[in-house]
Amino acid sequence: MTSELIAVFGRIGLLSFGGPAAQIALMHKELVEKRDWLTEEQFLRALSFCMLLPGPEAMQLATYAGWKRQGMIGGLIGGGLFVLPGALVIAALALAYGAYGNLPLVQALFLGVKATVVIIVIEALLKIARRALVRTAHLFLAAAAFVALFFFALPFPLVIAVAALIGALGQTGTATTPTIRSGSLRSSLMVLLLGGLIWAAPFGLIGLSGNAFLLDVGVFFSTLAVVTFGGAYAVLAYMTQEVVVSYGWLSTPQMMDALGLAETTPGPLILVTQFVGMIAGMAQGGVTMALLAGALTLWVTFVPCFIWIFAGAPLIDWLDGRPRLRGALAAITAAVVGVIANLSLWFALHVFFGQVETVSFGPLRLIWPHFDTLQPLALGLAAITALLLLWRHWPLPLVLLISAALSLAAAAITGGI
Repeated sequence: MTSELIAVFGRIGLLSFGGPAAQIALMHKELVEKRDWLTEEQFLRALSFCMLLPGPEAMQLATYAGWKRQGMIGGLIGGGLFVLPGALVIAALALAYGAYGNLPLVQALFLGVKATVVIIVIEALLKIARRALVRTAHLFLAAAAFVALFFFALPFPLVIAVAALIGALGQTGTATTPTIRSGSLRSSLMVLLLGGLIWAAPFGLIGLSGNAFLLDVGVFFSTLAVVTFGGAYAVLAYMTQEVVVSYGWLSTPQMMDALGLAETTPGPLILVTQFVGMIAGMAQGGVTMALLAGALTLWVTFVPCFIWIFAGAPLIDWLDGRPRLRGALAAITAAVVGVIANLSLWFALHVFFGQVETVSFGPLRLIWPHFDTLQPLALGLAAITALLLLWRHWPLPLVLLISAALSLAAAAITGGI
């Protein structure tokens, strides 16, 4: 059975391009349609449960499917193989980027990638908005989240916490499942306790080494792991703010390059954190520090995903019937629409203008471009990308390749390389 699990989830991990929607569809085909590992009802209930959790829901769904098949060993195989192929590719790309990322040739290629990323985020915004904004209250939540982030620069975790509280308090109805059994609860609490100790284990070694940089990396990405509701797009603006401004690990263009590269690899988009950790590590101490920072980032980002599943999967029927939890999830998803709208505008301003600054008016804090630094090439590439992705629905890898090639050709014609 173990060899079959490795074969199936290895295939899923290698083919998991295109974001969570495509990844979930692939798993449905492999696990429900081609095999009877999960029934339709089990698959949908598990997906709803995974959407309640912080972290990449597709990876957690793979972990749940493996757990359902072969307990914790199966869960480790399912979730691990979903992440591993992309993590290996990201590691290679990060090392190559650290060595060659400043070359004019590479920068020309990445202008096309960045222009495509703007449209990718807009496409994600449209998809999530169609699913999430089904009530007027959700529309107001999305608008409030956008205003809180773009105009007042409030912390992302605060915005998500307030949305969850509003959703939970505003939800009516009674639970539709029986009271939880004390034995199941004790087992889940034990998993949380032991899992938390395993999650925190690297910090003991870091404390002994006295490396302040690795401690900052571990603490920051651990915090990020527990607030990543709504997918990677929801936390990218918050992550960028912290990584670029608070820590100074990367520049804004490097962060946009990181997202572009993560979009081209299999696995969850949140692997962008690994890229960020490795580039920051390379600046601190070369290849060795890059590998250590990347490994630490992967650990603190994905170990919690296993913990949530192993602790919560036995309670999935009970959790699925809690109306206040479902209300909180719906409110968070609505707020995420505003969060991604903020990210879309942030990316667009930094890609289309050569110079962008932050201006303050009392409590207001706005990102304002210098209009004389408008980059027509980036704007044109984004328009072509929008045509191919949003209207013609071409595959993302092909569109990224076309945009990068056009950018490279333009740079060659104008003497930029």
